[in-house]
Amino acid sequence: MATLAPDQNTSFSDDGAPLKQSPFPHWSEGVPDEDAIAHIPGEAGWPVVGNTFKQLADPHGFSARMIEKYGKVYKNRAFGGFGIQLVGAEANELVLFNKDKLFSSEQGWGPVLDQLFPRGLMLLDFDHHRVDRRALSIAFKPGPMRHYMGALNSGISNEVANWMGPMTFQPAIKQLTLDLAADSFLGIPWGPEADKINTAFVDMVQASVAPVRRPLPFTKMKKGVDGRAYMVDYLTKETHRRRAEGGGQDMFSQFATATREDGSLLPVDEVVDHMSFLMMAAHDTITSSATSLIYHLATQPEWQEKMREEIIAVTGGPDGDGNARALDYDDLAKLELTEMIFKEVLRLIPPVPSMPRRALRDFEFDGYKIPAGQMVGINIHWTHHSEEYWDDPYAFDPMRFTPDKVKARHKYAWVPFGGGAHMCLGLHFAYMQIKVLMAQLLQRYRIEPTSGGLDYKPDWQPWPIPQPKDGLKVTFKEL
Repeated sequence: MATLAPDQNTSFSDDGAPLKQSPFPHWSEGVPDEDAIAHIPGEAGWPVVGNTFKQLADPHGFSARMIEKYGKVYKNRAFGGFGIQLVGAEANELVLFNKDKLFSSEQGWGPVLDQLFPRGLMLLDFDHHRVDRRALSIAFKPGPMRHYMGALNSGISNEVANWMGPMTFQPAIKQLTLDLAADSFLGIPWGPEADKINTAFVDMVQASVAPVRRPLPFTKMKKGVDGRAYMVDYLTKETHRRRAEGGGQDMFSQFATATREDGSLLPVDEVVDHMSFLMMAAHDTITSSATSLIYHLATQPEWQEKMREEIIAVTGGPDGDGNARALDYDDLAKLELTEMIFKEVLRLIPPVPSMPRRALRDFEFDGYKIPAGQMVGINIHWTHHSEEYWDDPYAFDPMRFTPDKVKARHKYAWVPFGGGAHMCLGLHFAYMQIKVLMAQLLQRYRIEPTSGGLDYKPDWQPWPIPQPKDGLKVTFKEL
């Protein structure tokens, strides 16, 4: 259990919540000294670099060793400072639900994303986040979602029709996801303009995890900052144009014309930041989760066949010419087993394995007092693989997600989309994209590992976004 510790320097509203103004305007301010966390078990690691390289070499193994040695609250010095890990479903609930407004998402993610994806929805807190999230949610209502569904069906069908034979899946789905984002998100056709945007966008994403954090010449960060400049220029001009001329049903047009509760349009720079961030969040996570799903279907043929049977039962199967039938928007909810299989994949390989936050006030958790200003994090991957919450946690078993089993389990034992106010805004879009992809693939192909048979186990890059180091070698065989 967490309890609040009084902080004489914090102002509160009438309902007892802290005012939206953070006591720390910037994450470099108010960092507690080491004496303030001396009572928390853990390690400082090597001089200067701490445990950075140990953690990067084997993130999950490092976390498991730290938890076994120090317990589910521990400190670790890496990436330039001390962070405190809070581990388990109860910790996930405390941090993600954030009932007492203890934690800042903006100041947690800021050191990683501020130069490239500042002021995105995930980097807003409290009232500002609530107001903007409500305004942006218009883009995920049934009308726009039906439009995206049409674009997804068409774009995916055209592309995967050419996938027969052996292939490296991850680069292919990465490119397809980028192209789909240009169409569904931005409303621009595939072609040279989309390619320029995709290049700038990829540079931004790669820079976000670059070890050199300053935009020095010839660095990934410099390419990323230049990519952001291009994206800001393009999206700013397009926001003004779409407001003046009227936009389409694409996500960007929905954002450009979204209004807050008082009827005012979102500021142009905020539209730009929200759009850039959402594209980043959707692209990387979908690429990772789709790749993980294909891997598990290739090595679990009995579940692949069950998913295929469900899809054919819903769509009617291929038409008379052997072409895969499109999945209807109104039929998405019927793919219950498909969704359970996907959820099990997200449990085993969550696309965001951990989430950072910053404490705005002193608090206590599991008997430890943690000071205001401290960086904290939760370990989603560990919780998803803990025997505390899952029987035989490393086994692939989609039946863990039957309604009865979900109801009996801690609500925050499975959190691939986060939780609380910052629950992923686009999670229904993610489910929709995956279901359309599976409908198109499994009506056409049987998916098998290219080599190694059912024992195929690629080496996975576990952080920051999981992906197989060999790109996932699979073969699509025509049914």
